[in-house]
Amino acid sequence: MTVLITDQAQAAMDGAAGAALTVNGLTKHYGPILGCQDVSFNVAPGEALGIIGESGSGKSTVMRCVAGDQDASSGSAQMSSVDGGRTDVLTMAPSDRRALRVSELAVVYQDPSEGLDLAVSAGGNIADRLTAAGWRNFGQIRERAAELLDRTDVPLDRMDDPVRTYSGGMRQRVQLAKALANRPPLLLLDEPTTGLDASVAAGVLDLIRDLLEETGVAAVVVSHDFKVIEMLTRRCLVMHRGEVVEEGLTDQLLEDPQHPYSQRLVGAARG
Repeated sequence: MTVLITDQAQAAMDGAAGAALTVNGLTKHYGPILGCQDVSFNVAPGEALGIIGESGSGKSTVMRCVAGDQDASSGSAQMSSVDGGRTDVLTMAPSDRRALRVSELAVVYQDPSEGLDLAVSAGGNIADRLTAAGWRNFGQIRERAAELLDRTDVPLDRMDDPVRTYSGGMRQRVQLAKALANRPPLLLLDEPTTGLDASVAAGVLDLIRDLLEETGVAAVVVSHDFKVIEMLTRRCLVMHRGEVVEEGLTDQLLEDPQHPYSQRLVGAARG
């Protein structure tokens, strides 16, 4: 399939040598069913890249393969923070992939129960990540957890309450705090506002945008919602039936989509 790429997007892609994440030819089959095929992209340090498409387009499959939640059928993914980008993280041993999830990348899921232990307090969830990353001083861990929860608008007087007692929006805020606790160079966000009320979702998006700007982390944002992609990303890919059909600068793609599928998506978002 021919992928439509703007000149500006091509220039961004040409910067792969300095990319925080470079994905080439990522393909995933579920038996006879295609999850995604020949997906390639790069994300620069400090950049937020969007991947958009309807349910079943393959966007979450890409994210889960990079995150290590699923094994890719073929392709490669290099992170500059891992061995200078020489190692394909998709072929790492499971134990090494788990260690990578602590030190080099973090994931914020649509369902907070995938990223949090709901039976543990907000502070305890953050402490678990910091401890896994090698933090040992209880006072410093407690201080860091309080700092992050305060920054993500979680009331500190509820810091020791089990996360299961929190609202959906508060759980997402705790997920963000936990994900960013040890300042990983790469953040993956999978439908971070789906299922939240509009006003709550708007607040979570504002928070994510501010945190991305403040931390300078490289991010991949997966969503079916162009409003999310528009607010958080500079550049995006459009996926359809497992393949990338168009990519470009987000604002230009929204204003003048070239692929018929992208045109339908944008038209539906505007309608």
